[in-house]
Amino acid sequence: MHHLSIDLETYSSVPLAKAGAQKYIQSPDFEILLFAFSLDGAPVQIIDLARGERLPPWLVQAITSPEYIKHAYNAPFEWGCLSKYLGTLPPSQWRCTMFHGLYCGYTAGLDATGKALGLPQDKQKLNTGKALIRYFCIPCKPTKANGQRTRNLPQHDPAKWELFKEYCKQDVVTEMEIERRLSAFMPPDWVQKQWETDLIINARGVAVDLELVTGALYLGDTVRQTLTAEAVRLSGLSNPNSVAQLSAWLQEEIGEELADLRKDTVARLLGRDNNSAQVSRMLEIRQELGKTSTKKYDAIEAAVCEDGRVRGLLQFYGANRTGRWAGRLVQVQNLPRTYTEPLDLARELVKSRKLDALRLIYGSVPDTLSQLIRTAFVAPEGHVLIDADFSAIEARVISWLAGEQWRLEVFRTHGKIYEASASQMFGVPLELIKKGNPEYALRQKGKVAELALGYQGSTGALITMGALDMGLTEEELPDIVSRWREANKRIRDLWYSMDSAAVQVITEGGSVGVNGLLLAREYDYDNGTDCLTILLPSGRKLYYINPSIGQNEWGRPSISYMGMDQKTKRWKRIETYGGKLVENCVQAIARDCLAASIDRLEAAKLPVVFHVHDEVVIDVAPFADDDTMLSTVCSIMGEPVPWAPDLPLKAAGWVGYYFTKD
Repeated sequence: MHHLSIDLETYSSVPLAKAGAQKYIQSPDFEILLFAFSLDGAPVQIIDLARGERLPPWLVQAITSPEYIKHAYNAPFEWGCLSKYLGTLPPSQWRCTMFHGLYCGYTAGLDATGKALGLPQDKQKLNTGKALIRYFCIPCKPTKANGQRTRNLPQHDPAKWELFKEYCKQDVVTEMEIERRLSAFMPPDWVQKQWETDLIINARGVAVDLELVTGALYLGDTVRQTLTAEAVRLSGLSNPNSVAQLSAWLQEEIGEELADLRKDTVARLLGRDNNSAQVSRMLEIRQELGKTSTKKYDAIEAAVCEDGRVRGLLQFYGANRTGRWAGRLVQVQNLPRTYTEPLDLARELVKSRKLDALRLIYGSVPDTLSQLIRTAFVAPEGHVLIDADFSAIEARVISWLAGEQWRLEVFRTHGKIYEASASQMFGVPLELIKKGNPEYALRQKGKVAELALGYQGSTGALITMGALDMGLTEEELPDIVSRWREANKRIRDLWYSMDSAAVQVITEGGSVGVNGLLLAREYDYDNGTDCLTILLPSGRKLYYINPSIGQNEWGRPSISYMGMDQKTKRWKRIETYGGKLVENCVQAIARDCLAASIDRLEAAKLPVVFHVHDEVVIDVAPFADDDTMLSTVCSIMGEPVPWAPDLPLKAAGWVGYYFTKD
């Protein structure tokens, strides 16, 4: 078996970051400029396609041959580029070094991963790349100085072009060195197969109702202009959307200094009793303008391909602490819920751009448009969407992992975990916790406890989860925490067992088993790699790079590792603890359940077009009545996984013509 490492530099007038790789590649003016490669670790060579050089026949054959494994950083891009010219290439012949790095606990960027691994300077990515990509890979602004051209070609700056070729070659060097450094920690073959399936799902894409999208953009812009004009008349401000201008105006009107105009601040100010009519209306307009963002619709419009489908919505292993997918482009992971009824009428009014009718029937136009974003994803003509979502998957997994039998019995029978939790916490018979009985008020406490406390959360977690908004008082919260932990002793013990095992493994080495998980300290002495790993029941591992034990503010051992800070996007030391490690494992196991279901659905000729957290969306021609189709999909999702046959899984969903969630 040969190994061919590849890096391409390309040109397209379509903006890659906004439109995604598939639309970028489909552009009529797309072309591959440079093709750098190394065969079996030999010195990197480069083919200057932009200047007329051509791939040698052996290389063309190698790209399609199963005898050559193709490696690239962010391989879906190279795979997509070459598939445009050579037909859809078999995903099984490709390996993605970026995915390999994510699997091993590193970040997504080639430069950042190289630095995190401590690559020597001659193996690191060149820092000249961004400017060269801007010069050669995207259109340029026509000016008098550049002869009104819209694109820079090699002959316009030969010196820069030669530097660009060196940059392209160096990317192959860096990619190969990262792959070599990580070679002791390989993803299991079945996870590689999941990457290949993900490649197909992302290339398949999902259909979009463009008429709805353009209608929503038109109405959103109309409402925004109308509200802004009214705000200008009321306040005399030149730009009432400016936080600085509006803050100064409000401070003068109400006599109160304002630190910000965030959503909660505006809501608080609206609740004042002594506001003038002008102030109240300006605050209402501020609220409405905050809802008029059409960024999601903009993102859909920017990414939709010529055939009316959006592709590349998912990033495999994008949430690398657990291995879950991350959203890209439209960010389907955080779309607003859909409460608007009737939905069909609302969609038709938006498509026909009937603003007054939409406002008359549904009230706030911005809020209605926000709720309709999901419904922009549709089944093409003659097809339906089948949506199926795991029911309470994290609650089921943590119950199974901890061995909390009363909870498992709930999930094997009636499934009412909020009521059952309240029953356990307050010693009230389950049958009394139902609507119409005074005991039903306990369900709210059971619900917020279930949502907030599973991963060692305390009163702060309850508040974050909205306990105070539910009518609970701060004085009640410690009792809820205490009762939930007492009712779930095995889950509580799991947190502390994980913490203790991690501390032991990091300080003493070796391995420690906890409830079917195996924590170990692993080294690759040749490359200086040191990590804490957690072997999951599925056989997949979670990686924590350069683990260390310090001391927390309470004088107890503090676990930390090197990782990507999700807020600052910097590679830094991150603290963790038993409950957080349990959360990582539970979400990772839930992810493996979803991945197993996707494999089974694909094998059953039920093509997944995208998925969100623990939910799949299938685009298929109807093969039975709605109930039968949904039952077929939910049955597949509910099948036991081989490595956890006693984990009770259940799915529910719907069949329809557009995506929704209530």
